[in-house]
Amino acid sequence: MDIANIATPDFVEVDADKRLGKVRSIFERENSHGIIVTDDGEYAGVIGEKQLVRSRMEDDTKSSAVMKSAPKIDRHEDVREAARMLVEGDTRIAPVFEGEKLYGIVTGNDILEAVLENLDAISVEDILTEDVVTIGEKSHVGQAINRLRENGISRLPVTDDDGKLTGVLTTHDIIEFSVRNADRQGRGDRRGDIDRMLDLPVYDLMSSPVITATPGETVQEAVSRMFENDIEGLVVTPTDSDAEVLGVLTKTDVLRALTFTEEEQMDVQITNIGLLETLTRENVVESITQVVDKYQQMQVLHAHVRFHEHKEKLRGTPLIQCQVRLRTSHGQVAGSGEGYGAEHAFHVALDKLERNVLELKGVNADEKYQGQVMRKLGDL
Repeated sequence: MDIANIATPDFVEVDADKRLGKVRSIFERENSHGIIVTDDGEYAGVIGEKQLVRSRMEDDTKSSAVMKSAPKIDRHEDVREAARMLVEGDTRIAPVFEGEKLYGIVTGNDILEAVLENLDAISVEDILTEDVVTIGEKSHVGQAINRLRENGISRLPVTDDDGKLTGVLTTHDIIEFSVRNADRQGRGDRRGDIDRMLDLPVYDLMSSPVITATPGETVQEAVSRMFENDIEGLVVTPTDSDAEVLGVLTKTDVLRALTFTEEEQMDVQITNIGLLETLTRENVVESITQVVDKYQQMQVLHAHVRFHEHKEKLRGTPLIQCQVRLRTSHGQVAGSGEGYGAEHAFHVALDKLERNVLELKGVNADEKYQGQVMRKLGDL
């Protein structure tokens, strides 16, 4: 399946110098799926709906300040490759070209809606993320923001003193609260308001009750629930009424699953690949392979490497957070670390990954994962 009929010409094109106030009004009037930003007639970037809604920048700000870089996708590109490009580019919208001509856009939601009926063959437990970062409901919003930033994630399941799920806090919740207060307070110096917001307990901003999924239900059911509730992810619990957090399933997890292959070479996916400077994709694959080859009893089905750039720098080199996650015949195993530059961060994460792999030595291999997702998606 390719994206010829998935991509849509329904988009707005604006110049990089266009004021955000004008862009917002155009977007609302046209009811478009996304905005393509051009500079001197050439493609420069994209602005998604949520980026525009969440932006707290003044109306006089140029569009170029909000736009996000996104890969160019050919209109007849395979749906798997298109999904991979969106995930690795850490974007949910990308421009679609027909030859040299800009045709339109494609979004992650477009792809998921197109393949939805095929997702009934995959269960949530096949692709959920198990190593979940949570936050206590009494923790401050400032602590939650730091946890979201440090882990490069967009949602935190919220738990009570007993570790039971009571809510979920997302970057959308925080930004919406901030923007809502800004609209009410008006323009001016709001440093005091921001400080007070950071001191609020997470309980005040979290969404509750939590919309959840269970491990045994199909990904089709889970994604349909995301669409129905206009959310990007679900917390996974043992049963619908259970408060134990087993994992998280996001639309990005589902898009990533579409890229799984049955090739003999280990399938490695890199998010924010643009942060690689001294490293290459080949270096990353070789390094992970060297770790995996030490443990022949462990079969790796998929590897995901995610880089996240912090604002902090050392002599011009940014602090990078890296997470390496393997989906194996023994279940999931991950390692994360930080360093100045992608190469340093990657090797710190790789060392932690190997230590975590050693802890799996006593676990019996579970063959049900081997090739399961790839076979189920074979018809796409």
